[in-house]
Amino acid sequence: MLQTIAILYQAIEPPVIDGARKEAKPGGYSDSGADIGVALRSAGCTLATPVANPDPTQVFDWVWPDTAEGIAAALAAGATVLWANTVVFAGHPIEAASRQAWIVGPDPQAMQAIDNKAATNAKLLAAGLPVARSWLIDGDAVDLDAEIAAFASSLPLVVKPLRGRGSQGVGVARDFDQLASQVAALAASRRFGPAIMLEQFLPGAEITITVMPAAARPGETAPFALPPVHRFDQVDDVAPYNGDVPVSHNSAAMTAAEWAAPAIAAVTAACEAAAALLEIRATMRIDCRADADGQFVLFDVNAKPNLTGAGRPGRADEDSLSTLAAAASGWRYSDFLVAALRAAWTNKEDPA
Repeated sequence: MLQTIAILYQAIEPPVIDGARKEAKPGGYSDSGADIGVALRSAGCTLATPVANPDPTQVFDWVWPDTAEGIAAALAAGATVLWANTVVFAGHPIEAASRQAWIVGPDPQAMQAIDNKAATNAKLLAAGLPVARSWLIDGDAVDLDAEIAAFASSLPLVVKPLRGRGSQGVGVARDFDQLASQVAALAASRRFGPAIMLEQFLPGAEITITVMPAAARPGETAPFALPPVHRFDQVDDVAPYNGDVPVSHNSAAMTAAEWAAPAIAAVTAACEAAAALLEIRATMRIDCRADADGQFVLFDVNAKPNLTGAGRPGRADEDSLSTLAAAASGWRYSDFLVAALRAAWTNKEDPA
């Protein structure tokens, strides 16, 4: 059956979950949505778009809002596949839509669970995977100084929101004054809610590994990794937000020889095991970093990685970490997207 794809962008503000907030992305991933649409059309896929002849320079010609109304309009326009290029969560309209159409993207309830960084790390650690140690503190605590004081002997530490996006709100505290000021600033801003995560600082090299669901490649029976991407030119040991510095300027896919190194091979296998444990239904990215002994550990699981890609006018510099990895494995951007499309899932009673 010929499928017709509609690409959704983030029009719904993510809800506050247990007091923690994940900010919406400016533009709601409409830029990557248009990148996806142009590339899929170039690969011969059929798209349902809000306008009859979408212009590659106009992002909203290619994408539909992820609201119930936007999804209904996309389905009415003939869409049989909804590409959820957005942040989903329990109760998101894509849940109801999954009973009518195929979905490309993470399961909403699974993504909500994965976005709780502390709980996800604990789950992976309990399974025996190498994961950075982390702790939660309450920014609303009556005696916040006392809560912070308990971690004075663990410095340096990474300070981050519990449900942050990218490197937003992330910093490295190297002494107690920095720890106190960073925690106090996050707590006072209310930008991400009161839940603050403290994480073991890892002084070594940083890589990121994209993992695809098994269905993305014929013959696979388990999630599989693409070549790791090395991150460099960090600012105070934190990778700059990709909206400020394109990842193509500070990241490069590893060669086959680099990927075969024992420490890299081990963490790649750990990322594949993590993806299997989390029962991923869509492309996932896991950030990893080496400890003082050169052993890599997982520190951030991203159930909705950025999927920008070069191809539209003015977008030559906009490859994402995952598309850099795909290129290193021999996939063009369109090949990568078609592979992701193979993993579409549905809750229709009759999936035919």
